[in-house]
Amino acid sequence: MPIFFLAEIQSVSDATMYSEYIEKAAPIIKKYGGEYIFRSSQLSPISGEWDMKRMILIKFASKDKIMQCFQSDEYRKIAHLRENSTISKAIIIEE
Repeated sequence: MPIFFLAEIQSVSDATMYSEYIEKAAPIIKKYGGEYIFRSSQLSPISGEWDMKRMILIKFASKDKIMQCFQSDEYRKIAHLRENSTISKAIIIEE
């Protein structure tokens, strides 16, 4: 059963650094079987208070694959690019 990784980017303080992160993260995510469902900055809240700039939804085959991806050496080498350029949060969604 697929499992999903949802990331919310609340703000971007360094667009150049964040762009570098996006470029380097995509092949790592694909290496671990991640499939981007959407990556969008076109967000229109319907109700409640939403304060985000971007949402990303990635499908993986299992929670183990998500953990392998984001705990891999190659991902750890670039994580600082996201951490130092955005305020963000992420969750795992299981069906």
